[in-house]
Amino acid sequence: MTIVVVGQFRLPPENVSLAHAAMERVVVATRSEDGCIAYSYAEDMIEPGLIRITEVWSSRAALAAHFETPHMKKWQQERAEFGLSGREITAYSASGTETL
Repeated sequence: MTIVVVGQFRLPPENVSLAHAAMERVVVATRSEDGCIAYSYAEDMIEPGLIRITEVWSSRAALAAHFETPHMKKWQQERAEFGLSGREITAYSASGTETL
């Protein structure tokens, strides 16, 4: 079953540009993982420092494996150094898709 992940976290606005290279590295590496259908981070247009997360995975097992990758382990350390806070992420099971 497809897993859709939607979430957000905050960085101090002055640290977003400092974190950009690390976020780009994790996005590029994650997109090449088995089972990753989509993975993106985007800064909110209204609230500086609010980063939106959107992910689509082929299975719960693929998502679980993602958290064990070296690039995610590194990102978990880096994001703390950048002042990450307010992390709220939810995974949803999706049974199908529909073009809107």
